[in-house]
Amino acid sequence: MFPNKKTLSYPLCIIGLIMIVLGARWLIHAEPWMLDEVANVERLGMSFEKLFENEINSTLPDYLRQIYRFFGFWVLMIGLFISSLSRASVMMKQDIGFKLILIVGFMMMFGLYLGYSLIPSSHFIELIWVLIFLYLISLYSFIKLRKKE
Repeated sequence: MFPNKKTLSYPLCIIGLIMIVLGARWLIHAEPWMLDEVANVERLGMSFEKLFENEINSTLPDYLRQIYRFFGFWVLMIGLFISSLSRASVMMKQDIGFKLILIVGFMMMFGLYLGYSLIPSSHFIELIWVLIFLYLISLYSFIKLRKKE
């Protein structure tokens, strides 16, 4: 029956797992900036080939790889935290559950804002909407289950 502990924890766990996969992709991809090529090229106003062809930009691919590796690492770590804290037994502890719900909600809403304001053509915006849907299921379940206590 909805809501229950599964509708509280499973959506958050899925959010965490998606973040783990995304972070791992940025960590292992040879050219991680190409994972969102359309939005990046639109933001740059030129192709990466054109950007890298000037001698002054010859080290830029290595720099971008370094930045994306750190970004991927942090996304992966945040996914691990969300996944590990999304168990129903942990979520029902008021201090932890409330903080996790609040922080994950802030992270996704701010990510949506940044996506629309900085890279509106990114396919990641569609993914954020899916994650927000999952988040709202957990939020609703959290509120209803807290009222039952």
